[in-house]
Amino acid sequence: MIDPLPPGATIGIVGGGQLGRMSALAAARLGYRCHILTEEEDSPAAQVAAAATVGAYADEDILCDFAAAVDVITFEFENISAEGLDLLASLKPVRPSPHVLRVSQDRVVEKTFINRAGVPTARFAPVASLDDLDEAISRLGLPAILKTTRFGYDGKGQARVASRVAATEAFERLRPGPLIMESVVDFAVEVSVIVARGGDGAISIFDCVENRHRDHILDVTLAPARLPAETGAQAQAIAARIAEAIDLVGLLTVEIFVDRNGNVLANEIAPRPHNSGHWTIDACPASQFEMHVRAVAGLPLPPARRHSDAVMKNLVGPDEIALWPSILACPGLIPHHYGKSEARPGRKMGHVTVLFPRGALPGEFGVSAALGPLGVSAQPVPEESALLP
Repeated sequence: MIDPLPPGATIGIVGGGQLGRMSALAAARLGYRCHILTEEEDSPAAQVAAAATVGAYADEDILCDFAAAVDVITFEFENISAEGLDLLASLKPVRPSPHVLRVSQDRVVEKTFINRAGVPTARFAPVASLDDLDEAISRLGLPAILKTTRFGYDGKGQARVASRVAATEAFERLRPGPLIMESVVDFAVEVSVIVARGGDGAISIFDCVENRHRDHILDVTLAPARLPAETGAQAQAIAARIAEAIDLVGLLTVEIFVDRNGNVLANEIAPRPHNSGHWTIDACPASQFEMHVRAVAGLPLPPARRHSDAVMKNLVGPDEIALWPSILACPGLIPHHYGKSEARPGRKMGHVTVLFPRGALPGEFGVSAALGPLGVSAQPVPEESALLP
């Protein structure tokens, strides 16, 4: 058990992106102030927070000053210094713990941990040398995916390889850090489950949702996922098992592959709010961000229920955010702008949500029509999927 933070307390958030922004907004609704630690001037999170410190995540003086100004600490992305988080944890409670961050930061450690928790993943092998690469190819076969073990996101730091020559070229390109090779999963759909766990061990789990990507970046999320009920329940059970095994206090997202035979395989974990959970702001009484704040602050966790079905569409890069005036003029689109000034290609600038009555998520044409000016980019599920109705 942890004592709940009283209203007026300050939550420190390491990271200044849109996840920190939406967490700070949720915290304010619950009566808390937020103090952002970020390396970026005028960050999205700092724009809506009570205070902000701009400085390096590994600077000990900055970390000590930041810790002195807050009551509890959390983080909104994984590419931060675990050693810096250790220092913060010696001064103030950090939730989730530095141990959770370390597991999620390294793909070999992460998949090993998931397997030891009794959850299946794609087959994998660590690759630190060309000899390791040969052994991994012999074990896993080709094609396969070669990835950096750390700091990859949105398709960065990885390559699909179909030959020994291509694997060697990718190995040289992705070095000098350690790599991991993963077998290719012939998946029908990619889904995710977000689970909140409090300091008392209480768990709330959101519905399993379907994620569609474009150029390796999440494009559209459908809530709930169009899966057999038992498959969705299995995905939720996997998320709960991992959260308990890692002794989570906070929020955890589990990205999952469902293959064409209906097998459910964990892919990655993220101990924070997640892009695929943005729909919960508008479709649930308590969003993923409120659940995160409640867990970190020691408050009770309500059931993770949705009152509506939903479609979430990311606004990426200069082209989609340029449609902002049309989005605002389109009935039914719920807009969320992240306050970023520069619309670079591949950068998430905001998102929109469309709500439908519970149990009435439409088919592909209905989803596209509901997205208005954004509908042409909604990607349909492959017709050969045997899992989806």
